[in-house]
Amino acid sequence: MRRITLLPILLLALAAMNSHAQQSESAPATTPAAKIALVIHGGAGYVPRASLSAEDEQAARADLGRALDAGHAILADGGTALDAVEAAILVLEDSPRFNAGKGAVFNAKGGHELDASIMEGHTRRAGAVAGVTTVRHPVSLARSVMEHSEHVMLAGDGAEAFADSRPEIERVPNDWFDTEHRRRALEKAQAAVGGDTPGQYFGTVGAVALDRHGHIAAATSTGGMTNKKWGRIGDAPIIGAGTWADDNCGVSGTGWGEFYIRNAVAHDICARVAYRGDSLAEAAEEVVNRIVPAAGGDGGAIALDGEGNIAMPFNTGTMYRAWIKPDGSRGIAIFEE
Repeated sequence: MRRITLLPILLLALAAMNSHAQQSESAPATTPAAKIALVIHGGAGYVPRASLSAEDEQAARADLGRALDAGHAILADGGTALDAVEAAILVLEDSPRFNAGKGAVFNAKGGHELDASIMEGHTRRAGAVAGVTTVRHPVSLARSVMEHSEHVMLAGDGAEAFADSRPEIERVPNDWFDTEHRRRALEKAQAAVGGDTPGQYFGTVGAVALDRHGHIAAATSTGGMTNKKWGRIGDAPIIGAGTWADDNCGVSGTGWGEFYIRNAVAHDICARVAYRGDSLAEAAEEVVNRIVPAAGGDGGAIALDGEGNIAMPFNTGTMYRAWIKPDGSRGIAIFEE
């Protein structure tokens, strides 16, 4: 009978194991590249295509593109989602084409009262300001409230006083926010029966970002509603209504704020993803295009999840929006393309 000796086999097995270990050390396993994504909006509203000149459309698209580039550059460099959404909104707040910052609508007294909020998803930190009148970039003041105060929201004179204590916050006179087309909108609203035109044009700006760390942040900024009275505050500065971010979902809304507040729109979208298992697209579509209209409101929203999926539902005919997906593809749109 032939005898089989195990020693050569064991020696060969040990040699193979040692060779595999050396290969593993010299060529470590690669991991998939971390995903980044960004989606922004410049407001939902009723803007007939025929009323938007080619020049105005091109200018709006250019501003959306600059905002998108500002935020995405931070994400591509390994920066945080929080920095990215602030950077994107800073560009939009300085554009006269949107209802935030420089292009803010007029209130009933012929002035401007600005609102903004920002939220970091994985920490649930949030900051907001409402009714500020001399702050060039309300989104930055909202972030300062989050990072340098014990509060979440400051309003009116209190928010202005807090801004006085923050040297990094740039101040401007209230008429710096004036634009001629917003003044004409105020005159039209005040001449209308009842003096309110909530469905004409919203123009709020917002951004939601996903960074390489898997963190999400969202922010929203607005001048509110044309001809608003009595210090009216809409959904934009209200955490859960106009802005929300958690560890797997972020939303910024734009629309008739009273209905977004009553239905906690931003939070409801993310709650449906977290608790019901809805896809981001399903959740955003249900809330924006069924629940809000059923209550009597209208508008849109942008949403982003931890996988970089993006949703942008709206029911107003137009929503200025732009996005960069995890695969690097990007787009800018205004109408229902």
